[in-house]
Amino acid sequence: MSRDVATLLEALPYIREFHGETIVIKYGGAAMVDEQLREEFARDVVLLKYIGMNPVIVHGGGKEISEHMGKLGLEVEFVDGLRVTDQDTVDVAKMVLIGKVNKDIVARINRYGQLAVGISGDDGGLFRVSKSMPDERDIGFVGKVDHVNTGLLDHIRDDYISVIASVGSDRTGQSYNINADEAAGAVAHALGAAKTIFLTDVVGWLRDANDPDSLISQTTTDEVEKALASVDGGMKPKLAACVSAIRGGGSSASIVDGRVPHGLLLELFTDEGFGTQITPER
Repeated sequence: MSRDVATLLEALPYIREFHGETIVIKYGGAAMVDEQLREEFARDVVLLKYIGMNPVIVHGGGKEISEHMGKLGLEVEFVDGLRVTDQDTVDVAKMVLIGKVNKDIVARINRYGQLAVGISGDDGGLFRVSKSMPDERDIGFVGKVDHVNTGLLDHIRDDYISVIASVGSDRTGQSYNINADEAAGAVAHALGAAKTIFLTDVVGWLRDANDPDSLISQTTTDEVEKALASVDGGMKPKLAACVSAIRGGGSSASIVDGRVPHGLLLELFTDEGFGTQITPER
């Protein structure tokens, strides 16, 4: 049997498992920057829709936000993977995420035969947001998602692919930049997504951040929660978002290396999987 046929047969039980289910994909990192990876991601998402899944994309755009901030002479600063955000930074984030990145993703998906709809947290009241205070620190207009209007996404799902920019507003209309990992976790939790996948620029969660061979390929939500206090940088919101997604009823969440072509499909449709998979407590 050829490897191509064997791969298709290996995928069959996973296609059956996830048919009709919601798959939330946090799209970020190199997969959003490299031209070939961007094209492959769009094709992969369209494939998921064609075989009967409901992919929902939540995207960031941190690199482009930082580039535009640099051009405007604005300081770029992060605390535990979260961007310190003043009003000027919020304005840049909205301009970049909604006006450029979101529409680029939508256009690519449309070209491959499925129609996508680009929205932000403000559209249809998708997100109700409040100020985030990580460890009681005020890092500006960084928001956390308190509520997701799943009705809007349910209306979209039958005919379109939702592409969500991670910005939103509070009850007063103040805009907030939202960490895309946290937004994806909130969306997955609210939708009860069967699977949530975080595309990133590392092989997964490492026991030692400086040792790529220390990958944790399988773990559980209780093990993640015990370790969160000792996790630094951008991995911390990803792990917390995985836990949030699973608490909504998902069977698993995975942190996947988006630099690898078709990593999304490898994680979903192969026995070995890819990256770090987190499952509910045993």
